[in-house]
Amino acid sequence: MKSKLSVFQFRNRIKENTKIGSPKFKSSVFGFFTIFDRSSETFYGLIDDSNFRLTTNTTIYPNYHILSGKYKNANGELYIDYKIVPISKFRSIGMKYFLLAILLAFNIHFFLIEKNAPILVGIAFNLFGAAIILFSSWDIRRRKKKLEKAFIEIFEIVQ
Repeated sequence: MKSKLSVFQFRNRIKENTKIGSPKFKSSVFGFFTIFDRSSETFYGLIDDSNFRLTTNTTIYPNYHILSGKYKNANGELYIDYKIVPISKFRSIGMKYFLLAILLAFNIHFFLIEKNAPILVGIAFNLFGAAIILFSSWDIRRRKKKLEKAFIEIFEIVQ
């Protein structure tokens, strides 16, 4: 994809809008300790002369995706090649199936062990669990789109 910016403008903007640090650390459990570091940059990540690895600069609600890419100058135009990838495959699988496994374990316990429990308890818990699963998957997709939208707007990327 192309950008309306020159290479120098792109490098300046990426330095102005990025807090330097490891994106994997920011979205890990230990990333919570960066709550005391109040910075106004939009992104958090690693940059060099031709590569970047960015995520959103937030502490309370970490993003589970990294925007990884390269940029180069060809014929006076800036070309940016990027992709959005999950931070780790294990975390991606865990986010998708952890709540589903808890819901399944509750149902097994409810129907096999607690046979005399009221059925409304099981229905209520299953509806609540389904709502949480739908909300969390929607929220992960929303954060991924928000990351890409911020990147496209700040660096003036055109198709």
